[in-house]
Amino acid sequence: MLARAVATESRSTFFSVSASTLTSKWHGESEKLVRALFGLAKALAPSIIFVDEIDSLLSARSSGTENEASRRSKTEFLIQWSDLQRAAAGREQKDKKIGDASRVLVLAATNMPWDIDEAARRRFVRRQYIPLPEHHVRQQQLEKLLSHQVHELSGEDIEVLVQVTEGFSGSDMTALAKDAAMGPLRNLGEALLHTPMDQIRPIRFQDFEASLLSIRPSVSKEGLQEYEEWAKQFGERGG
Repeated sequence: MLARAVATESRSTFFSVSASTLTSKWHGESEKLVRALFGLAKALAPSIIFVDEIDSLLSARSSGTENEASRRSKTEFLIQWSDLQRAAAGREQKDKKIGDASRVLVLAATNMPWDIDEAARRRFVRRQYIPLPEHHVRQQQLEKLLSHQVHELSGEDIEVLVQVTEGFSGSDMTALAKDAAMGPLRNLGEALLHTPMDQIRPIRFQDFEASLLSIRPSVSKEGLQEYEEWAKQFGERGG
């Protein structure tokens, strides 16, 4: 979401890829896919290449589970990325035929930063740890999720929910709201098949209470500490 917002604000062409889209079982195809991606990004510059779960694509070389196709695509990705960095530093002649390599930005996201290959990690100028959403962020997210729903929650109800969801990630909050929204439908049971949409009751605070019994934080305190320590050693903490 952040990467797409950056692309929108900078009026850049946005490419969203993952390891699966750049890996092929056919010999030589993985490298071609990577070269095609960077070539298109240069041709349509300014552009942003966003790699989700980049640890899957650029995992540490010591990984024993890495197959040949993954190794080839990783090597080619690093080569292409180095070309962008040389262009950005002015160490490469601009060629109008292939586009502007100096105006291509690589962004990535990962839940396992410690698994990223060291050579890849060094290429990231900024390595930012995004912590769990704070009180006001959870409140804004919950209010936005409820804004498109019929509900009976008061401001006080939302405040209580924000307090009890300390430690929830953004995706945890979304999962909670979705599960609570199913409460009125679950209550109807088989009668749902014969109930008009406008007669389904609104979402209530009690629906969230029931959902909180099964929707819990997905990140442990120990896991959060790992992220904090990695950020201190290799990156910085965002707010």
